[in-house]
Amino acid sequence: MYLSDSRAPHLPAPPLFAPPLSAPRLSVDEARARTDGERPEAVLLDVRELPEWRAGHAPEAVHSPLTELVTGAPLPASAQGRALVVVCRSGHRSQQAAGLLAERGADAVDVKGGMNAWAASGYPLVDERGNSGSIA
Repeated sequence: MYLSDSRAPHLPAPPLFAPPLSAPRLSVDEARARTDGERPEAVLLDVRELPEWRAGHAPEAVHSPLTELVTGAPLPASAQGRALVVVCRSGHRSQQAAGLLAERGADAVDVKGGMNAWAASGYPLVDERGNSGSIA
């Protein structure tokens, strides 16, 4: 009825994709404090792509690319059921991932500034072989 009727009320179309909720953000110092040590309270979840991960990541990090999380891939076993501190290169993808994971019921927070801020703070980076790494 309304499809061809010019008198039809103008209603906005429903969104095809609702953006994830905004997750809390941590500084790199707060992130390191929560994920480092003998009994860390959270898992550092790196959501960058494989080439970025291979070039350099935090030694204690667990890898799960955002592109896989978006398609519904499960978290790695070592991250399941744990608090998550999510990191990427600059903080944009990790914000998306933390919001997505929070919507799925995870306790997830994001790292402001990402691995760029991590490296700038002098925290360790390792490459895929365990040698000194870099941010790709």
